Amino acid sequence: MKNQPNKEEIAAELERIRADGDGILQPEAVVSAAEDDESILHPCFTWDDGEAGRQFRLWQARQLIRVTVSIIGNGSPHTVRTYVSLHHDRQGEGGGYRALVDVLADADLRESLLEEALAELKVFQQKYRVLKELAPVFAAARKVAKRQGHMA
Repeated sequence: MKNQPNKEEIAAELERIRADGDGILQPEAVVSAAEDDESILHPCFTWDDGEAGRQFRLWQARQLIRVTVSIIGNGSPHTVRTYVSLHHDRQGEGGGYRALVDVLADADLRESLLEEALAELKVFQQKYRVLKELAPVFAAARKVAKRQGHMA
């Protein structure tokens, strides 16, 4: 069994597949290339159909959980996710989701959620920093992070 390829090897292979696909990288082409046992991408996939099916059903369950929303607010109600997954719950076996209302009611859990939100915002900021139109959004995010005592 081949070892997992490193990021540079994966990037090079994806670029090759993209170039072969007239500049468009399509997931179907990636899977097709990876089916070859000798492909650098082969060990990145679960080839046992039973296990892959189980993993896909878990992914589907996560999608169901993520799209479940609740309406909150007295004045101007809005929809929010009903359940959230916190980083420390994902550490170890099983993971899981907590009711958002429970997380918001507990100071420590709320702080964990805020830390994760700011970390995700930082990733978003890095991904889209070339879009100058978002500079005001990023400036506001830095103010929130600074006010909360987080690095941004």
